[in-house]
Amino acid sequence: MSSIKDRQRAAARARLEKEMAERAAAAKKRRQRQAIIGSAIAVIVIAGAAVWIVSALGNDDDKSPSASAPPPGTVACQWIPEDGSSGAQVKDVGGLPPANVPNTGKSTLTMDTNLGPITATVDLSKAPCTGAAFTFLASKKFWDGTKCHRLTTEGIKVLQCGDPSAKGKGYRPTDGQGGPNFKYPEENLPTNAKPTYPKGTIAMAKTQAPSTTGSQFFIVYADTDLPADYTVLGTITKGLDIVENVAKKGSDDANGKGDGHPKQEVDIKTLTMTAA
Repeated sequence: MSSIKDRQRAAARARLEKEMAERAAAAKKRRQRQAIIGSAIAVIVIAGAAVWIVSALGNDDDKSPSASAPPPGTVACQWIPEDGSSGAQVKDVGGLPPANVPNTGKSTLTMDTNLGPITATVDLSKAPCTGAAFTFLASKKFWDGTKCHRLTTEGIKVLQCGDPSAKGKGYRPTDGQGGPNFKYPEENLPTNAKPTYPKGTIAMAKTQAPSTTGSQFFIVYADTDLPADYTVLGTITKGLDIVENVAKKGSDDANGKGDGHPKQEVDIKTLTMTAA
């Protein structure tokens, strides 16, 4: 009997040990699965945190001054460096106009010439960048002591000025090739106007290429039709009769009939810009 009981006890012990081993193995597998799930969750959390950080940093970048919109009442302008490689006679004034400039209000342009004062109103809501360029260059006395170098009396009725190198008595072959150390895109183009440039308009000269507005400008003394490619800076309010009298005296036809240097010299003693 004892031997039978011993065998029964041994069998029961074996079954118990087997069950305990199976439970231990199952517990180990559960721990492994939990560890794997925990690691996956940690990876997801870390990845999510990384995405949040990148997003937050991206938002900070979007809010940086360089990426933000111009302040209210201003507009961003593009100033393109001019180094003279285009053939222009460059006058370096040191620096550039501000990146953001006012696009509200008006300014008064005043030229004190040897023949009397000529003034114009500049609407900054229409030509803010050109107005800012004039204000900046005028503060550098850019046009002081220069002369108007071109007069046209056939078809196109304009007196052209603004070359910083056109100075002294008489004229030189290089007159009309000068400008500042920057240029900028055209604005306020009279695309629907007829005539495009009416009497009393002051507008900007440029080359045939776009974004080549600089410092040269022309005063329209009689209605003129030109392609609407030239920025309208403003309107003459005083002194247009001076330009009309210069036109009556004619040009030297240096560039052809009715196109050359004005016989009556127009010297700009000073050119200033003030708030209207």
